[in-house]
Amino acid sequence: MKKFKPQPGFNVLAHKLALDPNATANRHLHSHAGAARSAYNWAVAYVTAVWWQRKAEQSYGICEDELTQWRSWSLPSLRKAFNEDKRTNPRFAGWWEENSKEAYNTGLAGASAAFENYAKSKSGKRKGPRMGIPRFKSKRTARLTCRFTTGTIRIEPDGRHITLPRIGTVRLHEDASHLRALADAGNMRILSATARLNRGRWFVSLQVEEKHELVKVARPDTAVGIDLGIKTLAVLADSDGVLRAEPNPRHLDRAQKQLRRASRVVSRRHGPDRRTGQQASRRWEKASQARNKIHHRVANLREDTLHQMTTPRLRVRHDRHRRPVRRRNGPQPAPVPPRRGRRVRRDPTPAHLQDPPAWHATHRRRPLVPLLEDLLPLRCGENQTAPQHARLRVRQLRPRP
Repeated sequence: MKKFKPQPGFNVLAHKLALDPNATANRHLHSHAGAARSAYNWAVAYVTAVWWQRKAEQSYGICEDELTQWRSWSLPSLRKAFNEDKRTNPRFAGWWEENSKEAYNTGLAGASAAFENYAKSKSGKRKGPRMGIPRFKSKRTARLTCRFTTGTIRIEPDGRHITLPRIGTVRLHEDASHLRALADAGNMRILSATARLNRGRWFVSLQVEEKHELVKVARPDTAVGIDLGIKTLAVLADSDGVLRAEPNPRHLDRAQKQLRRASRVVSRRHGPDRRTGQQASRRWEKASQARNKIHHRVANLREDTLHQMTTPRLRVRHDRHRRPVRRRNGPQPAPVPPRRGRRVRRDPTPAHLQDPPAWHATHRRRPLVPLLEDLLPLRCGENQTAPQHARLRVRQLRPRP
C-alpha cells in the first residue's frame, strides 16, 4: 500500500476530542464498533479455516498439489470476499446496511495487519516479541473502536459539534473553534477520524494535515533535567541551576477508601467463572462499572497532573510577555503596557491601608492585621537587595480580652 506523504510545509498531526453523544448517537457508535468487531472475527475465521483444512488433508496423506488453496489476507482480498458473503451470510444479511462501510473496513484492516504481523514475526522480519495467530475478539472484553476515512467528516461552524459518516452530528465535550478556524483558513485538512470508547467516554481522534508554522523560541539553549521519584513526583533542574520539586499528589492513595468499598460490593455479586461457564449477573456488571469509574478517575487525574507538569516547560514564551526586572541600583527598564482585560496592580497608598476593606482577617476571633505586601513598597516581580519599610502611620489595634 502506498504510504501517505504530506505536502511541503505540512505535518500529519492528531487531535483528540471528547464527545457528549445523545442516546441516538451513542447507539450508532456502539453499532459501528460492534460491526467492526464482527468483520474482524469473520476475517479471522475466513483465513484460518483453510489452515485447519490443509492440516487435516495432510493427515489423510493427500499430496501437496491437491490441497486446498491458500486464502490471501491482504485488505483488498478480504474486502472483496466480505462484500460477496455479507448478502447471503445469515450473520450479516439482516443488519449490515445499518452501518457505514467504514465500520467493516476497520475490522478487515485490523485482521489484515494482524496476519501480516504474525507472518513477519514467524519469518524473523519483525522485531520484538513473537506474535501468535490472531484470535477472535470477545463481545465483553473487546475495545470498541471504528475508523472513518471517507464520507463527511467536519467540525461544525459553532465549534461544539462534529459530523461523522452515517452517525450524524455529535456534540463535543469541549470547544474546537480553533480547529474550525484552521480548516476555514486552509491550514488544516482532516484525513480520518477514529471513534473509541475509553474509560467510559467516547473520544474521536482526528488525523489532520496541518500547516507547520515556525515559532521563535525565547531560550533555545535551555535544557531541563527531570528526576522521577516516589515521595516527590519529579525534581526538575534547568541549565541555570534552578531546582524545582513537584509534589506527588498520590491520587490512588486518596481513592483507596472508595475502591475498598466498591470492591466489597463487587465481591458480593455473582461474577463470571470460566471454569464452570457461569455468566456475570447484571448487578455484578453494574457494580463493576462503578468500581471501574473510580479507576478511570484516578487515571484521568494522573494524566492531568503530568500534563500540567510538562506543558509549562514546553510552552514557548516570547520576550515581549516577560515582566521587566527592576533593580535597586541601575537603569530602570521601560514599563510594559498592560494587556487588555488584565488588572494592573498599583502601589499601596495610605488611604488604601486605612480603608477597612483592605484589612484581612487571619482568624475569626483575632484582631485584623494588614497584609505584609501592603506595608512594603515592593511590587510583584521586583528584585531588591533588602526591602525598605514605608513610613506610613498604621492604626494600632488592641487585642480583645
